[in-house]
Amino acid sequence: MPIYEFRCLKCDHCFEFLTTNASDMVELKCEKCEATELERVVSKTNFVMTGGSGAGPSAASSTTRSCSTGSCTTYDIPGPR
Repeated sequence: MPIYEFRCLKCDHCFEFLTTNASDMVELKCEKCEATELERVVSKTNFVMTGGSGAGPSAASSTTRSCSTGSCTTYDIPGPR
């Protein structure tokens, strides 16, 4: 069962969401303020992602932007959303 982590863009609350089936359609909202503006965050892991010269369009990418805590990085991981 996949566990996804999300951060609320309105109140910065982070929470986990557990799905029993990746194809289930669910309405995601912040469990603290009920906002629907969320971003998926990557959990800390024990593996290294690489994107060497052989990496194609399925390679992971990241975007860093300013936020209320200074800067935040969003990782785009290939796979179903």
